[in-house]
Amino acid sequence: MLKHPASKYRAFPPIGLKDRTWPDAQIIQAPMWLSTDLRDGNQALIEPMDVARKLRMFEMLVRIGFKEIEVGFPAASQVEWDFVRQLIEEDRIPPDVTIQVMTPAREELIARTIDAVRGARRAIVHVYNAVAPVWRKVVFGMQVPEVMALVQQHIGLVRRLTDARPETEWRLQYSPETFSLAELEVSLQACETAVAAWGAGRPMILNLPTTVEAATPNIFADQIEWMARHFAERPEIVLSVHPHNDRGTGTAAAEMALLAGAQRIEGCLFGNGERTGNLDIVNVALNMYVQGIAPGLDFSDIDAIRAEVEYCNQLPVPERHPYAGDLVYTSFSGSHQDAIKKAFAIRRPEDFWEIPYLPIDPKDLGRSYEAVIRVNSQSGKGGMAYLLEAEYGLQLPRRLQIEFSQAVQIAMDVAGKELAAADLWCIFRGEYGLDETPLLQNRQLLSRTRADGRPEMELRGTMLWQGQTRPVHGLGNGPVDAFVNALGAAIGRSIRVMDYHEHAIGGSGTVGGDARAAAYVELRVDGGPQIFGVGVEHDILSAAIRAVTSGVMRAERLQPAEPEHADMLSAVV
Repeated sequence: MLKHPASKYRAFPPIGLKDRTWPDAQIIQAPMWLSTDLRDGNQALIEPMDVARKLRMFEMLVRIGFKEIEVGFPAASQVEWDFVRQLIEEDRIPPDVTIQVMTPAREELIARTIDAVRGARRAIVHVYNAVAPVWRKVVFGMQVPEVMALVQQHIGLVRRLTDARPETEWRLQYSPETFSLAELEVSLQACETAVAAWGAGRPMILNLPTTVEAATPNIFADQIEWMARHFAERPEIVLSVHPHNDRGTGTAAAEMALLAGAQRIEGCLFGNGERTGNLDIVNVALNMYVQGIAPGLDFSDIDAIRAEVEYCNQLPVPERHPYAGDLVYTSFSGSHQDAIKKAFAIRRPEDFWEIPYLPIDPKDLGRSYEAVIRVNSQSGKGGMAYLLEAEYGLQLPRRLQIEFSQAVQIAMDVAGKELAAADLWCIFRGEYGLDETPLLQNRQLLSRTRADGRPEMELRGTMLWQGQTRPVHGLGNGPVDAFVNALGAAIGRSIRVMDYHEHAIGGSGTVGGDARAAAYVELRVDGGPQIFGVGVEHDILSAAIRAVTSGVMRAERLQPAEPEHADMLSAVV
């Protein structure tokens, strides 16, 4: 008789913690957070970050409010080493931030890792070794006593090397890797061995990872409570967790671990990491936020953070990603829209937040209410994007679709009938000023190298702006950046590009019947709301310049203010 394919798997056994207390516990304060974007997140990228992108990520993590940041694996590559040294030698680490560096339990790598952080005010040395049965038997060929001897030997080495550098305040972090798959007694023995080798009473972090998530999150909570009981009377020891997301339950595992006694969480912004990713710290932090707990991390401009993470990781954040996706605050359903409308109509500013289908106030994350209630494809929005691409070759970014759909809805309300592709094109041209945007004349573009070796572009030209011909001149790291700086200086405005998309438009049957390029720029003018500009031209640079100019002109023309609830609700049909 043939067995079912599922029979080759074994269920993870229960812990048998009959007197567990975590189900009745409550999270009442934020944990300590560690970002491992620059280490665990970075090692999972198709193209790992270079030093410049690493520095941008580090500076953003500091702005968000992380006080512990795992900055890399300095013994792994020269890039990792150089980045850690740059942080220290250029004094880029704020006094209240502690960096963490990781090393496997190997003597030569431990020595190089500790040498990499010489001169730092404070540092956490993170040492790990796998302890689960499959790793012991198959990967390393070790018995449990040999594993414990390895832990004692290498943690002892860390102690001797760090004691020799008293100018730095050191902490040890020990991770029994594959903890979630190991026997609890073996994990406990490894942790106790590490504590003894480091020195009883010295500050230390025990980090318990779900290296590969293999059980339901309640089992992980039982594992954490079992371990926490053995270290409850050791105030110098911080119990940390490092969940992964192989089963899609990383957030639940982290929250249940906090209920079970964990004090610290490691993870990445938006869940980047190996396989299905590390724990998403944004998700857990904002889950606490909507429970009335201040997480100590600032996500009040979630779109800017997402854009920076997407740039550094070269990976997109999905549109349905919790709290940060483009569509997570949008209701297409008529019944959902009606419930939201009624709740906003009676809400007072001093009330608790109780709005149907909106677990968090979008304004708290830097979003507006404009996209909360919006038409769907049956009301014209879905077909709008399809027709503009099919008939005119325009591939509108998702957030531009959201913005333009409001203009389409107004036109549909006035017309009272379905709008054809030609009608949509007419609305689009008028909304984004494709026929009105002034051209940059007498354009000169020079490329040169700055003193620090980085390339720089210089742009000069003239432009007719509000009836006056104005000279424009600017510098930037590329031609578009140079034009943004030039235009801002010429008209006395602060222009910040938030996002940029471009694509070629094919030949016959498209805009103008010949090959062209389209550019879409999402920007802010003088710190105002984000707004799109669009440019269509014969080359991509001209299209980008048109797009920037279009966005600035729209910002000046519309001067949108944050809509009141009544304004937002008036758009509901």
